Order: sequence, then C-alpha cells, then structure tokens
Amino acid sequence: MKKTIQILTSLCFIFLSTVQAQQADWKAGVARMVITPKQHMAMAGFAVRTHPSEGKLHDLWAKALALQDASGKKVVLVTSDLLGLPKAVSDQIRDRIQSKYGITRDQIILNSSHTHSGPVLQNALSDIYLLDAAQLEQVKQYSRALEDYIVKLVGDALGKMEPAEVYAQNGVTRFQVNRRNNPVATLTKVTELQGPNDFAVPVLKVLNKKGELKAITFGYACHPTVLEIYQWSGDYAGFAQLELEKAHPGATAMFFQGAGADQNPLPRHTIPLAKQYGRELAAAVDRVLEEDMRKLPAAITTAYSEVNLPMAPLPSKEELSKISQTAPVAYQKRWAERILSKLQNGEQLSRLYPYPVQVWTLGGLPLVSLGGELTIEYSIKIKQMLGQDAFVLGYCNDVMTYIPSCSILQEGGYEGDAARMVYGLPAKWDATIETKILTEVIAQCEKAGALKIVK
Repeated sequence: MKKTIQILTSLCFIFLSTVQAQQADWKAGVARMVITPKQHMAMAGFAVRTHPSEGKLHDLWAKALALQDASGKKVVLVTSDLLGLPKAVSDQIRDRIQSKYGITRDQIILNSSHTHSGPVLQNALSDIYLLDAAQLEQVKQYSRALEDYIVKLVGDALGKMEPAEVYAQNGVTRFQVNRRNNPVATLTKVTELQGPNDFAVPVLKVLNKKGELKAITFGYACHPTVLEIYQWSGDYAGFAQLELEKAHPGATAMFFQGAGADQNPLPRHTIPLAKQYGRELAAAVDRVLEEDMRKLPAAITTAYSEVNLPMAPLPSKEELSKISQTAPVAYQKRWAERILSKLQNGEQLSRLYPYPVQVWTLGGLPLVSLGGELTIEYSIKIKQMLGQDAFVLGYCNDVMTYIPSCSILQEGGYEGDAARMVYGLPAKWDATIETKILTEVIAQCEKAGALKIVK
C-alpha cells in the first residue's frame, strides 16, 4: 500500500510538473492584412512627386505579432509599410484597441517601416504636399479605413494565439550609410565611411509547438528611400520580407524600423538596388535563424510614458514673415505662412510635445521603442546602457519629426533643424532633448526591470 501511494504521488508530481511546464510556455498569434490603397492617391515622403501613384511593385502590409507570457500578460507588435503614424491616428488606434481588447498603451507598439513609397496619411507632413480637395478627401478616407484595418488586425492576432517558443539574436549587414558624414556626390571615391552607425539586425523567431516557423520579426536602422517612383512598395524592407517569406513558406516576416533617421541606403534610386538591399537584409536574418538563438523564457514586463519635450523659443511674427517671403523652398514658405496665420489669429502654440517612451522585456531581452525619426546615436547610447543585445526601435507610436542627438542639434542641417518645418512643428527642439529622452528611457527601464540585466 505504501509503495502504491509513493507511485501515485510520483505520478501526480510528474503530471503537475508537466502541466506547469505547459502553462509556462509562450503563446503567440500572427496576423497580416494588405493595406495597399485601392485607388491612385498621393504618395508620402518626397515633396518632389507631382502626381498620384501609378500602380505597385508589391503590396503594402500591416502585420501583427501577439505574445502572451506564463502569467497571461499580453503584448502586441504591429509593423506597417507606412511612412509613419501621426499622433492623431496612432492615439485613435491604440484607444480603440484598449477599448475592444483590454490592452493598454504600454502593451502596444505601432511601428512604421518609413517607406517613402506608401500613402499620405491625414495630419502628416501637410505643408509639403500640394493636394486638392478631392485628394485630401482620399487621404482622410484612407486614414480612417487604416484605423479599422489595424484594430481588426490586432484582434485577429489575439484570436490566433497558440503555444509557442520565442528566440532572439542579433545579426549584421552593412548597406546603411550615415548620410550626414558621407556626401552622396563623392561616395564612389570614398574608401572609408565616416560617422556613427549601428549595423545590427535584431531578429525575433517564433516557433509553434510542432517546431514550425510561425513568425520572423526583424529590424534594421536605415531609411527605406531607395525608390522615389510612383509605385507602391515597402522599398528594401518590403523586398526583404518577400524574400524571407519565399524562403520560409507559411511564416510571416515582419520588419520594424530602428534608429535609421540619419542613415541612408547608398547608392540608391533603382529597383534592382532596392531588391539587392532586400536580399542582403534577408540573408542576414536567415543566417541568424540558422544559428543557435537565445531561447527566451515566457515572461513579459512593460512600461510606457509620454515625456514633455521642450522646443526652442518660437519664431517671431517678423521672422515668420521674412521666411514666407524669402525661403528658397516652397514648403518652408507654406510652413511660415501657416504658423504666422495661427499667431495672428491669437492661437497659443505650445512649446512642449508629449513624446512616447516605451520599454518591454521579453524573457529578459530589453526592447526600447521611441517615437519620431530617431537618429542613430540614440541606439548606440541605449545599447551602452542595456547591452548590445538590446532591440532599439524608432518610428513607434507617433512620428512627429526628427529626433536629433545633442551633437546633431548643435550642427543643424536637415535632421537638426529644417525637418521640423517638414513636419509642421512651430520650432526646433530645445538643447535638452537628448538628456530628457535618455533620462526617461532609464526611468521606464527601471519600471520594467530592464536595467537588472546590465552587468
């Protein structure tokens, strides 16, 4: 009898251990949706375009990866072949996701690849696009439909969750070039590239319990600006996703943009080059997939805040009037006229902007997502704090303008000054911007427990 009880006790222990192991698994769900406009419409990213789109090289996609840890906590990463979601669109999407699925902002990342071959969105870079009433209505209708698409997409991913394993690793590829330090006109004569870079290719691999590849989530810090033609495409990032999905049938490949604001793919301007860079990036990801990747335990922590970033003093009415009359570029004149009109009408322009700072840990892996067109020095400095394995994403949750480092802000140029006119902000950033962002990153890392892994 005693022996029988011992055997039954052992069996119960084994059973309970098995159940606990199964409960400790990740759950993952993946969904995808075509977001290519159904009609010809204005294309985003380049002020030099003069007419609507003329077809597509390949479809534009929004894709979602939902993860759930052993405690039942969920997060959702949404990637999209778009220039960037403005605050009004992003806020509406995240509010609807929270209302419908109970997932709060700290659990949602909306990342845009920043392709310059996607559609114009409402309330984004308005001063650089010369659109008539009919085109503006198209943009409005597409933006509203996009909100519906992404909310449904998240629901689809959550509804498809199943037991899974999650792995992470960084690869490398080197077609990004720091555009501030390497003039395009003399690039062919250069034997040594200048300026800071981060060539990392962060990869997240998701397998189902059969060992089948379910999702490949990967990133790179480089502008998708190879192409400036009139056909929809995800640029090099779109071609990379196509290559990976062709090599791994049944898997969904998801690209997220890193801190690529001051990094360009060079040379550029041809479809074959876009395909080449796509193949190079896909090859870097494939190499990582074939190696022994770090298996992540099923544990998630999240933190999110919006820190008020100050701008420099606003230009005076006299300065704006002068810019509107003498600026060499048309969009700068339109920007000055619009800001001047607001001031003359007595509108109060805020010098503070609510900037999104977000930190996840996935099985101890720190993932930092920041808004705006993030320059590369932020990635370098965040990795110095959190370790080189950390994932750093820009273009997340709100793309309001460029986010220059302190050095770029002092140097000026497009990324440090003129870009705020493109995006419509009334003034450039205050000199404290880098300190405030990195301080908030540290605060959110502490909240999410991400700093505990730093040795």
